[in-house]
Amino acid sequence: MTREQLEHVIRAAAEITGDAEIVVVGRNSILGQYPSAPLELLGSIEEDVYPRNHPERFEMLDVIGEMSRFQDTFGYYADPVQHDLPRLPAGWGDRLIPLPVATASGGQVVGLCLEAHDLVLSKYVASREKDRAFNRAAIRHGLVQRDVLLDRLGAMDVGPALRQVLRGQIEADFAR
Repeated sequence: MTREQLEHVIRAAAEITGDAEIVVVGRNSILGQYPSAPLELLGSIEEDVYPRNHPERFEMLDVIGEMSRFQDTFGYYADPVQHDLPRLPAGWGDRLIPLPVATASGGQVVGLCLEAHDLVLSKYVASREKDRAFNRAAIRHGLVQRDVLLDRLGAMDVGPALRQVLRGQIEADFAR
């Protein structure tokens, strides 16, 4: 997904839900902080989103979701998620990166994208191979710092055993 495609998803999600703030929590949220992010980080045609001020309206976004006319027309789509889906470190909401998006009527809505370290930590918790590959690429391209990840890992609501596993994965990925 390109930044323009992400902006299109944000604009459509805002219009559908009547919420001018759309939280972007999937891998393409990297585009908020890094508009020219490396292509290997942008392989997904979907983006996980929910309306910030009306999170209960997330299901309204199915009309621009997978197998929708929106996807058929544009080749990408929104994946509506509940606001508590991603596991994130404490304070993540204060670090959201605003992505202003102009509307057709001349107004503006905003996508609130995860900060890179918070995004990478959520991918460590998800721990799918595609998430691990994303994290290694973010590290290789210098988009995240080891010390920041480890510090924020300490602020995550995960058990001690999982925290130790995640710490080991982070250390191993930086040692590559």
